[in-house]
Amino acid sequence: MIFTRTLKLPLKPTTSFFLWGPRQTGKTTLLNKIYPKAHKINLLKRDLLLRYSQKPWLLREELLAKSKKQLVIIDEIQKVPALLDEVHYLIEEENMTFVLCGSSARKVKRGHANLLGGRALKYELLGLSINEIADEFDLIRIINTGPLPSHYLHNNPYLALRSYVDDYLKEEILDEGIVRNLPVFSDFLRVSAIGDTEVINLTNIARECGVSAATVRDHYSILTDTLLGAFVPSFTKKPKRRTIQAPKFYFRDVGVVNHLVRRRDIEPGTPGFGKAFKNWLFHELSIHSRYSEQFYDITHWRLTTGVEVDFIIHDGNTAIEVKGKEKITSNDLKGLIEFKKEYPEVKSRIIVCLEPVARKMKNGILILPYQEFINRLYRNEFK
Repeated sequence: MIFTRTLKLPLKPTTSFFLWGPRQTGKTTLLNKIYPKAHKINLLKRDLLLRYSQKPWLLREELLAKSKKQLVIIDEIQKVPALLDEVHYLIEEENMTFVLCGSSARKVKRGHANLLGGRALKYELLGLSINEIADEFDLIRIINTGPLPSHYLHNNPYLALRSYVDDYLKEEILDEGIVRNLPVFSDFLRVSAIGDTEVINLTNIARECGVSAATVRDHYSILTDTLLGAFVPSFTKKPKRRTIQAPKFYFRDVGVVNHLVRRRDIEPGTPGFGKAFKNWLFHELSIHSRYSEQFYDITHWRLTTGVEVDFIIHDGNTAIEVKGKEKITSNDLKGLIEFKKEYPEVKSRIIVCLEPVARKMKNGILILPYQEFINRLYRNEFK
């Protein structure tokens, strides 16, 4: 199966850029397809990694010795952050263009906080979207396997997910020296996966893991820097009533969550389907925000009474509640009704669900099948 990735990269780049993305999202494959004639340096090759780690200036000398200038792709740039000094020089003094690709900005940020001082653009490639899979899209499959191409297609996705998490702990965490106590981090990973899509309580998680709240906070920053997850902050625009200010946390890959919490064979009506469905919809919103280059914030809204709305986008103009069920009842409308009382200017209130046909309630709330919601989202009907 061939997927058509929808991230818009410049066909003939004149400005250098970073391409970040979680492990195995297909960054290298995409770059090879778009830039087949580029000069490629892959730091996964052990000999290159050792040579440039010991003598990063060799990059400058080797590229200057080339007879003609061409686009240069450096894959896994986070493994040798010192190369960015050489890249910086070649951009400034030699007018060269680079594509810098990696799965973690954490090590780069530690050594080069300015990331070339704004001289390079930034793109992110996430897992597969419903539009990239097109006619081959299977909701139940992606909710079980997660959105990574290799897992979605795998004959044994559960084994693939286990290997993926093990490789993440070894190559991203242990080999890079990000944490000193890997068993503690592994335990945190499991506990944080249990709380996927939920409001974070650092104190409770710290107690569960037997560490300090500061350690938990740092571990969450590792998940975001290594692109394994993302925070969804609270929507705080002029609140009239008391709201929960704490963020929620979403893993980027629902398949990883399934592995960590030992959740398998997820289908509508089974335990965990609702949370997995919500995680997948966050994934789709994240892709749309980035790939459409609208870059809208994705937030959540929750009163202290527990009434909530899953996602608020476009600065409060659109409120989205996600229900992994085939029949929406009046009880499912509470959050959107209360949000309208708080923010009467809201333009669109939507429940994304498994109902087969779209319908509109008397109070203006749209009930949309998930496919219909995605189609309308890309038609820019919600702004």
